[in-house]
Amino acid sequence: MYQSETTVRVRYGETDQMGYVYYGFYAMYYEVARVEAMRQLGLSYKDVEAMGVMMPVLENHSKYMAPGRYDELLRIVTTIREKPTIKIKFEYEIFNEENKLINRGETLLVFVDKKTNRPCRPPEAMEKLLEPFFK
Repeated sequence: MYQSETTVRVRYGETDQMGYVYYGFYAMYYEVARVEAMRQLGLSYKDVEAMGVMMPVLENHSKYMAPGRYDELLRIVTTIREKPTIKIKFEYEIFNEENKLINRGETLLVFVDKKTNRPCRPPEAMEKLLEPFFK
């Protein structure tokens, strides 16, 4: 299992008139956390794309337990529980400043060869970086 953490400060434009994070922005927070999880692993999205592989999202799920609020610093824990094959699932837990779990989510992405536009295995460099977490 691979796990990483990142933080996001809620900006005014991400909130509704109640000062709560608008539900649609959680998908953006997942993306920030996913990109940072890969960067912390040692491989950026840009690197993966340079290797000829895209990673489109197939599924996005969210469960809202409590609101995120304007100007809060949210901590996002990102987990990859299973070794990727042609798909990779990222799980997210978002905590507020009081360390209360306010949101759970997951995204399922597929590895796609940029030349053929067909599903493929993860790049070898990514498999090597993840290998120690799945022994």
